[in-house]
Amino acid sequence: MSGRVALRVGPEHVGSRVVLRRRAPGGRYVDVLGELVSWGEGVARVRTRAGEASVPLDQVIAGRPVPPPPTPRRPPHLAMGLAALEDVAADGWRPFELQWLGDPGAGWRLRAAGGFTGRANSALTTGDPKTPGPEAIDAVEAWYDERGLPPRFAVTWPLDSPPRGGELDAALAARGYLLDTPTLVMTAATREVAAAALRPGSVPPGLRVDLEDEPDRAWLGVYRYRGAPLPDVARRVLVSAPAQTFVSVRDGERTVAVGRGASSRGWTGVTAMQVEDSHRGRGLGREVLGALAGWALERGDRSAYLQVAEANDTALRLYASVGFVAHHGYHYRVRPG
Repeated sequence: MSGRVALRVGPEHVGSRVVLRRRAPGGRYVDVLGELVSWGEGVARVRTRAGEASVPLDQVIAGRPVPPPPTPRRPPHLAMGLAALEDVAADGWRPFELQWLGDPGAGWRLRAAGGFTGRANSALTTGDPKTPGPEAIDAVEAWYDERGLPPRFAVTWPLDSPPRGGELDAALAARGYLLDTPTLVMTAATREVAAAALRPGSVPPGLRVDLEDEPDRAWLGVYRYRGAPLPDVARRVLVSAPAQTFVSVRDGERTVAVGRGASSRGWTGVTAMQVEDSHRGRGLGREVLGALAGWALERGDRSAYLQVAEANDTALRLYASVGFVAHHGYHYRVRPG
């Protein structure tokens, strides 16, 4: 045999995926599937999953090119892009006031909420502000100055793209903006988190786990933002998501660990995790995560996200142990007061 087989495969398909049917001893036929490495001098060489096979062309009775194997679908918590995930996360921690710089839904989000948390009081810069860089920064500064808040930019970055923040970050640094709180955004499949964290009988004796639609006074007393008691405006931000739950781990009548879940568009965001110092080291953070994952599954949320300070090694180990992986990062640039 020479040239091509049944006019469907030949030397022009070197480098492509093909299947060749050859005669084998005993009157059998064998299919050889893989990448065609070479075709000539009476032999086709095919790189298969089991190694390279040499197929005499005079034994080939049929052959054709075949499409490449399907690429495995990535789970939703890994497949979603940076900007899309930030959009989902913005739903779970809403400001009192929102204005778009650029097209609504596609520009920069200018957010204000009485100064409580960076997420609710910063310009999220994942979109297109529709104005040159220096003018966009000027517009953000003016907007926050009008509200008596320090201009703060949330600058996102892919994990594999140093330097972090690109041109915007460099421009802000040149204006004297200070770097604040490098943070990792982590994602997981909620079913994996539940399987890892929901262990029968794992709640320490004497403790119980409760979930409520709103935070009670005890919950609010445990949660600290950057180590400080919550301001009066905090509760309004905490109940701002389309749906949320508040987990409390109680030792008798005392609340000793808390967490919040916020649901939007098939995702549950894990926020406001806190364990009292007197109860650390007892696995209560894991119990909170398990309760939040169980709530997410009941709602049909397949994926979860959270934000954690890049330097918080203890929290990073906990989250990784139940299936969370780093998705992207962000930090703030804040104009000094």
